[in-house]
Amino acid sequence: MDTRIAASADVDAQASVAGGTTVWHLAQVREGADVGADCVVGRGAYIGPGVRVGRACKIQNYALVYEPAVLEDGVFVGPAAVLTNDLYPRAVNPDGSLKSAADWSPVGVTLREGASVGARAVCIAPVVVGRWATVAAGAVVTADVPDYALVAGVPARRLRWVGRAGVPLEADGDGAWRCPVTGDRFVEVGGGAAIEPAAGPAAATTAE
Repeated sequence: MDTRIAASADVDAQASVAGGTTVWHLAQVREGADVGADCVVGRGAYIGPGVRVGRACKIQNYALVYEPAVLEDGVFVGPAAVLTNDLYPRAVNPDGSLKSAADWSPVGVTLREGASVGARAVCIAPVVVGRWATVAAGAVVTADVPDYALVAGVPARRLRWVGRAGVPLEADGDGAWRCPVTGDRFVEVGGGAAIEPAAGPAAATTAE
């Protein structure tokens, strides 16, 4: 499949963009970035040096994905969302000199398979957003997000569990949960701190 790159996009010659991926107007893909197959990189989006993007990801308009972020397969990053990379941001050193790349070490956000980050949400590195989790629009994520969790607020807190379709799960008795769209079932583990597919990772296989 052909890669489609808009004439106004800035894709570095040392970046890798796989077949079937579209990079829209004014997007920037920096050196060493690796964007997988069948992705969409929206207008004005930024993908930093060395960022790793899996297949079938959507990075929407004006999202900022700073290095060394890792996005696994099927990840959604909403419009104007930000994945940060500096724990202690400063423009200058204590002596007043302008900071250079040698004066700090970037840390990256990790978005696991199927995770979604809503519009204008901010993920503060080095957080990990779990598989098929959802970060609500406008949230500020300062701690790791469990698999299948829906988090919202500033700072983000878990509100519900969600399935692969992104729809909140319904209680199904005795610590069990069911997706109303796919029928997939989940069970609580760790005293309710997390959930997992009822018959192990292979249980939730219904296509969206």
